Amino acid sequence: MKKRIDYYQAAPDVINGIAAASKQVAESFADHKLKALVELRVSQINGCAYCINLHNQEARALGERQQRLDCLSVWREVGFFSDRERAALAWAESVTLIAKGVPSDEIYEEAAKHFNAEELVQLTSVISLMNLWNRISISFGKTPGERKEG
Repeated sequence: MKKRIDYYQAAPDVINGIAAASKQVAESFADHKLKALVELRVSQINGCAYCINLHNQEARALGERQQRLDCLSVWREVGFFSDRERAALAWAESVTLIAKGVPSDEIYEEAAKHFNAEELVQLTSVISLMNLWNRISISFGKTPGERKEG
């Protein structure tokens, strides 16, 4: 797909508002590495090339291991994600795929074991905002530039 419009330029007040909300949520969610994993997983589900690239870089910069990033799309099949991470990823998938059905009580209850009420709202906000960014980026054809890597 070719790039359609520069949404930052077309509607700066709207995009800056979304960016401000994203910044507020990011500052309130203490586990930055988990946030990057969740954002990456949501972006994988939605097929957002720009955000997949961005959050892979972010996770690596935060010290995330490449193997975990490589296996994130199959996190259920591997044993190197913690119970807390697994609960967050299951919740992220359920919230992202909400059109297929309301997140189950089982998935909610597992998330609630690992996150208090405030953290669960923060996590859900991270997920929701990532879905918003994915939809904007995909709709207007934003893709990553090619990186020069060693």
